[in-house]
Amino acid sequence: MTHVPNLIAIFGWSALAFLVTLAITPLYLKLAKKFKLGKQIRDVSIDGKEATIFRELHSKKTGTPTMGGVVMWGAVLIVIAFSRLLALLGVLPKSLLNRGEVYLPLFTLVAVGILGAVDDLFNIKQFKGGKGIKAKPKFLLLTLFAILGGVWFYYKLGYTTIHIPRMGDFDIGLWYIPLFMLVIVSTSNAVNITDGLDGLAGGLLVLALTAFGAIAYAKGLIILAIFCGLLIGSILAFLWNNVPPALFYMGDTGSLAYGATLGVIAMMTDSMIVLLIVGFVFVIETLSVIIQVTSKKLFKKKVFLIAPLHHHYEKKGWGEAKITMRLWIIGAMFSVIGMIIGLLGMGNGGI
Repeated sequence: MTHVPNLIAIFGWSALAFLVTLAITPLYLKLAKKFKLGKQIRDVSIDGKEATIFRELHSKKTGTPTMGGVVMWGAVLIVIAFSRLLALLGVLPKSLLNRGEVYLPLFTLVAVGILGAVDDLFNIKQFKGGKGIKAKPKFLLLTLFAILGGVWFYYKLGYTTIHIPRMGDFDIGLWYIPLFMLVIVSTSNAVNITDGLDGLAGGLLVLALTAFGAIAYAKGLIILAIFCGLLIGSILAFLWNNVPPALFYMGDTGSLAYGATLGVIAMMTDSMIVLLIVGFVFVIETLSVIIQVTSKKLFKKKVFLIAPLHHHYEKKGWGEAKITMRLWIIGAMFSVIGMIIGLLGMGNGGI
């Protein structure tokens, strides 16, 4: 029975994030229409060649409002600010703005979200003839943020170990910083790469965050579990309007931000290995891009009709809904497997 109040709090705050996101969506859509924040379909692929197949598949989506991620993480900010107000008024014993469990993932969500928003704006307005922030500057900015996060975790919070289920904890010392950097940059880009079909990345994020919310709860990190719930609630409200045909897209300000935050939560719960399992679909989507680019550069041949993998199957005629649902099913299976491994593998002794 002692868990009941905590579970009520998690579901209650999650529901509030869902409702707030839905409530502010109409305002965002009006602003998106007023300022013409419509999606621009890219002309070139990752390797710099003309993106003929991609434009063939997605030209119909041109002009659909994007940057919806601002609404999502904006709603999370509103809910956390509301909890702070209730705490100041004495309605709640404490707010959700917890230094040890929420500051870091919340800062990540907003900071990377702003970076993604700037990239989206550059893409939409095509400043100086470009399409978004150039890949190298964006990668460097994201890497710089990840390095700063790693330094903070190492020097301020004392994180030096990684946990491997069945094997226990391993102290890696200063290597924790580059490892942290790798996790954050990889996860944010993996979610960004996967965000190519209506609802695909959003649904997979819900599954992954549910797994990590359960792990955080089991570790006694109740506020972090609630924060996972806030993220889930905001994504579910996005999905409510993102089912085909999508009313709007989350854009880089959503996918990069939520991906980076997922990575931070994984590190906070000492579940880096679990992240690889829970995020299996994100991993294979990213690998498909790496394989495609490498093969084209070295052998002048394509392995897939088009990368990432979801576009390959789209070109084969599967249809967005079929691809999304099948990858959701795979994501759900691996999320459950990862969650079980994460729960059984807690502690220094492993499982």
